[in-house]
Amino acid sequence: MEINGLPMHPLIVHAVVVMGPLAALVGLAYAFVPKWRWLLRWPLVVLSVVVAISALLAVAAGESLLDARPELEPLVAEHEDWGELLRSVSLMFVVTAMLSAWALGGSSALASDRGARVSRGALGWVAMALLVAASVALLVLVFLAGDSGSRAVWG
Repeated sequence: MEINGLPMHPLIVHAVVVMGPLAALVGLAYAFVPKWRWLLRWPLVVLSVVVAISALLAVAAGESLLDARPELEPLVAEHEDWGELLRSVSLMFVVTAMLSAWALGGSSALASDRGARVSRGALGWVAMALLVAASVALLVLVFLAGDSGSRAVWG
């Protein structure tokens, strides 16, 4: 996969590097600040989908790059492992974000409190715990995959 002779992998990776931590931070804010949930619900869901699609495309582009340049295999083995794990976690993050958007309620910013939602009991607590765990995992894996990739390229 190339654009004008440039491999797509480094281009797509930047979407994951930017959107991944942003989605994770929105997930943490959504979990811990009920007052902001009315504002963060849709951005959380949209960002989680964008990160998952970007991670899927980055892995596919990375595999394509490795097929075109097999001599890179020893250099990128660790990066490849972290990237595949990041892809899996980003897919789980989408599910967790959607569950949290449905299960966790919060007050509305409107003076009438119209649009306020009540959390769904014990399921809300489970969704919040899963969202926190998925957000932290996403942050850590973006760092580990990015660090191993930059070390493979820059030494």
